[in-house]
Amino acid sequence: MMKMMKKMLPLVGVLLLASCGVVYHSSTISEGETETVASVRVVPVTAETVQTANRSTYVPRKLPAAFFATTGSVRGPRVEQAQIEPAFLPERRPNSLETRIPPEVPRQPYKIGVGDKLLLATPSATTSVEQLSGLLAAENRRQGYTVQDDGTISIPDIGRVVVAGRTLEEAESAVFDKLVAAGVNPAFSLEIAEFNSQRVTIGGAVKNATVVPLTLTPLRLNQAINAAGGFNLTDRDYASVRIYRDGKLYQIPVGEYLKKGSLQNLVLQDGDSVFVDTDFELEKASEYFAQQIQLSNLRQATRKTALEELEFEIELRRAALEEQRESFAQRLAVDAVDRDFVYLVGEVFKQARYPLPFERKAVLADALFGGSSGFASRTGNPRQIYILRSDGPHAGAGVTAWNLDATNAANFVLATRMELRPNDIIFVAEQPITKWNRVLTQLAPNLVTSSVASAVN
Repeated sequence: MMKMMKKMLPLVGVLLLASCGVVYHSSTISEGETETVASVRVVPVTAETVQTANRSTYVPRKLPAAFFATTGSVRGPRVEQAQIEPAFLPERRPNSLETRIPPEVPRQPYKIGVGDKLLLATPSATTSVEQLSGLLAAENRRQGYTVQDDGTISIPDIGRVVVAGRTLEEAESAVFDKLVAAGVNPAFSLEIAEFNSQRVTIGGAVKNATVVPLTLTPLRLNQAINAAGGFNLTDRDYASVRIYRDGKLYQIPVGEYLKKGSLQNLVLQDGDSVFVDTDFELEKASEYFAQQIQLSNLRQATRKTALEELEFEIELRRAALEEQRESFAQRLAVDAVDRDFVYLVGEVFKQARYPLPFERKAVLADALFGGSSGFASRTGNPRQIYILRSDGPHAGAGVTAWNLDATNAANFVLATRMELRPNDIIFVAEQPITKWNRVLTQLAPNLVTSSVASAVN
């Protein structure tokens, strides 16, 4: 009996040490005053107390301005002549397409221009039959007079006659005066054999992109589309006919065009570009109109240059923004950026600090279940999940311990509403069984040592 008592004495002594807290200590939350803070107040986390806790003022840190700036804010260079208006091409399909009809073209007779070919027939035979045969033969051989770049035609033995910018009647009058002045029989006929000076281009979702010349009769929109073989569409609901005229863009939805004869009979004018659009990408229409600008006159060439300068400036701006964003990311990686943190201690996978996000507020659930550190369900006590928050910045201020009791899993919903504040400490207490397991883990070596010593004695 005495020998058994000697063996039990070391075990009893170790247990007494454990009960006195000598062997193992663990963190706990207790209300009342402490040596470092004025008081500790434990408040259960409920739907009402969450609203109270969230009323505290907090503004999340902002990202640098480079993350919000866009290259679209760059101002382009001034165009000395007509300012280029942007094409109306939304980035995504709208609920409905806007109808913008071009102004009505005033009716006026055709005016001869540079490149037109005129056919002049004068009496060169003794009979009407021979005269008519000669006229037909000349036309079949496409003989005539092309209007030169100075606006004149050159008639042998007569000289140059200015016809550009004149109607056919005015041109006949000018030729008549020239023939009379030269002492030549003024009996003649004048007609336009080829129309080359005025034209309308059509492209996009048509069967054959083409150029349609303007003639003595007005050219209507449906005639131009038919000259290109008609529409080549798979979806008419979001297709539109766009007319580019004098630096402005007009739009007619295909559905409206097919319903209204007045839209089909719109009169086109010289220099119009018609584009049938079936998507909402800027590239197709802008490239098409850019080609028309490049092939037009000096004013259009100036616009193209301005667009290139604008694109170059946008690329420079984009590169500068990317450099600023990369620099911020590198500084963030080496912890050289001011951040707000929340600290996780106790029964979590990894005791660490959780950075509060930029531009938005984080909640308790973000810290518990996000990243490599979070709630350790095996060792942590779901009844004792705390957010420790100081009641003020001054020394000795009290601490409020917001206690989330998650033994009812439905209370985790409150964790998705409880907002975090800078320097909050999230503390998860250990399970009672965890505490005893750790006590026994520390006791085990001492028990083994004591038992061996007793056996030896």
